[in-house]
Amino acid sequence: MESTGVRTERPTDGVLLITLDRPRKRNAIDGAMSRAVAAALDDLDADPTLAVGVLTGAGGTFCSGMDLRAFLDGDAPEVPGRGFGGLTQAPPAKPLIAAVEGFALAGGCELVLACDLVVASSEAVFGLPEVGIGLIAGSGGLLRLPHRVPRAVATELALTGDRFSAVDAHGWGLVNRLVDPGSAVSAATELAERIARNAPLALAATKRMLAAADLPVDEAWARQEAELVAIKATGDAQEGARAFAEKRAPRWSGR
Repeated sequence: MESTGVRTERPTDGVLLITLDRPRKRNAIDGAMSRAVAAALDDLDADPTLAVGVLTGAGGTFCSGMDLRAFLDGDAPEVPGRGFGGLTQAPPAKPLIAAVEGFALAGGCELVLACDLVVASSEAVFGLPEVGIGLIAGSGGLLRLPHRVPRAVATELALTGDRFSAVDAHGWGLVNRLVDPGSAVSAATELAERIARNAPLALAATKRMLAAADLPVDEAWARQEAELVAIKATGDAQEGARAFAEKRAPRWSGR
């Protein structure tokens, strides 16, 4: 995928690292990058040896948003069914961690918000500045931000378009891990490794239930019951109980 501006690698068992790699463009997203990210996320979900994804940017910047020059040339940065950057409309079924260095602005910030967890350098900067150029954050940013930071804070940030620091984002709960500059990927990979030790089917079901947390109570509990019945019937549930009783590490099959 290198020619598309996206690199993938497996830094450790169970983890797929996806790197936006157009540093001269501050990793601005064009159509080719969006399609490459979507393909990488498809691989993440389809590969039973992978449990967690990490999304980052090369060259000290996470992502500066949409490539405006490419957009003006008719190159849309959305993938049908997947949204901006191949991610924002339909995140993967498996957990995805954003590892943020430098700027995550506009669409770049929306990519971060589409991830499940965020590890950020203490010098990272976020923002949804679209109102300043006559647009709105239309790739899920306005829908997700009020669920990730206090609503009053989200309202101010969205209406002013002001940038905000990783330190503030950590204080509001958007950033899970605040780390030294240059160490976001290593810290995110370490967090991904901790997640990847767990049962893959249980991880996917847990992510689905977290997404259902805002449903009406009766619907949420009904969905939880269905998930629980299904997960109890898996071989991994039996393996987990057996491994616990035998005081050994479980050997997950994904079935």
